[in-house]
Order: sequence, then structure tokens, then C-alpha cells
Amino acid sequence: MMPPAEGNGMPERRPTPVQGTDATTGAPAVALGAVTIAFRLAGEATYTAVEQASLAVGDGEFVAIVGPTGCGKTTLLNAAAGLIAPTSGSVDIFATPLTGLNRASGYLFQAEALFAWKTALENVAIGLEVAGRAKAEARARAEAWLTRVGLADFGNRYPHMLSGGQRKRVGLAQVLIRDPKILLMDEPFGPLDAQTRQIMGNLLLDLWSTDRKAVMFVTHDLEEAIALSDRVVIMSAGPAARIMGEWRVPLGRPRDIADVKLEPAFHELHREIWHVLKTEVLKGYAQTEGA
Repeated sequence: MMPPAEGNGMPERRPTPVQGTDATTGAPAVALGAVTIAFRLAGEATYTAVEQASLAVGDGEFVAIVGPTGCGKTTLLNAAAGLIAPTSGSVDIFATPLTGLNRASGYLFQAEALFAWKTALENVAIGLEVAGRAKAEARARAEAWLTRVGLADFGNRYPHMLSGGQRKRVGLAQVLIRDPKILLMDEPFGPLDAQTRQIMGNLLLDLWSTDRKAVMFVTHDLEEAIALSDRVVIMSAGPAARIMGEWRVPLGRPRDIADVKLEPAFHELHREIWHVLKTEVLKGYAQTEGA
């Protein structure tokens, strides 16, 4: 049971159950069933990163995953991408067991994945070109996507000629041009300054609102998680990290990140989640410093 929030005078709201949380009808886009992921270490030892994690992400639902450093957030995301096979448990994509790479997903990493020797336009178009699309078609669609992310006049620039925020926009277009049904995002705005992160967050919400894909968004930033998502999922400190609970975000859409952060409901929810998350974050820091 989650302890009541302190000092706000509000009745306690408990996190909703982790299992069966698909908010839409039909099969969830991603269903993780009692997933455990362990890695073999030197000798006979193993390290269990994630233990018995169950999570359903509905088609069109935006879910943020928050937890302390080293808790296995990225590991869980990699399992949904098919980059890591669970030691036990199941990963289903639209009710089909995942047995390899998740071809229905697009993955936006924290580290940049742009080719330094290609222009912004070429970087965006390359995904379609390697999939067999005609070069002219791929370039035309890439131009359209650069326009959508606010870089219509930057297509002929190389990555080193772009700011950090501009490179992130190119990366976002590079993923979305393939029209994935599921968007996996691992701290995509982490390296950016606060103002640019807010701009990128609003851009992401604008793009997502026109074609609502299922989103799994990993972040350390609880404010960012609440401002963007429909649900916030909290993981415990590792090793053997687990999903502790989840909270539905009672904020309407469309949203502007700066505006929603002023709403009382935002602050109330932040207090509730932080009341639970704070202990796990302190555990994570203690483990890091003791390593």
C-alpha cells in the first residue's frame, strides 16, 4: 500500500494495478508479462537487472517510465525492441509473441544516431532508401518531415552544423518517417538544456497528437514524464528492479508543457509520485557511490 501524501489535505490515491492496464480496446501494442532479465557475469555469477516486470501499453497510449539510475528502464525498453531476449517471461506486440527485432517499432536513443557524412535530408531519407523506396520518393518525404519538425531550410546541413536541439529534430524525423506503430524513446532529450527540452517536448506532443502511436518513454525527469504522458510507471532501484506502481495523468490534451506545469493537478500528482520514488532514487545513488 502506498503511504498517503503528506501535508496536502487530499484523500489518498493509490497507483492503479500494473497488470491489465491497457486503456484501449483490443490487444495492447506492447505487453510485457512477468519479464525477468539477467546477465551472465564472469564465472558462474549472474546479475538480475529486471525481475517479474509486467506492463501493458495500449495502442495510441503514451507511457513514461521513471526510476533511479541503473534500475533497468533501458533494459526493459530494449526487451520491447527485441534487442534483448528476456531470461523468463513474455513480450507480445499486438498480441503476437516477439521473436526477434520489433519491426513495428521505431527507437530514438539518447545518443545521436546521425551519420556525420550525410546531410540532414539524407539522414532522414536513408531509412526509406534502405527499405527499397525510390531515392526521389524518399527525399521528397524527408523534405516533408524536415518541414514538420521545423527544419525546412536546414536539409543541406551536416550534423556538425546543427545545434543539439536541431540534431534531435532530425533524429525524430528519421524515426517517424518510417511510420512505426510503436515509438520507443530512451532519454531522448536528456542532453539538451531545459528550454530546448521543453520545446522538443511540445514538438513531440504535436506530432504524436496527429497520429497517436503507442509510446514508451524512458526518462529520469519526473516533471517531463507527467507533462508528456497518459500514465507514469515507476521502477524500483536495482538490482532485480521491479515495477512498483503506476499513476494515470489527469491532465487534458492538447497540452503545452509550460502551462500544464502550473496546474494544481500537476503538482498534486508530482507530490504523490515523488513520495514513493524518492526512497528508490536515494537507494540508486547509494549503490552508485558504493560501486
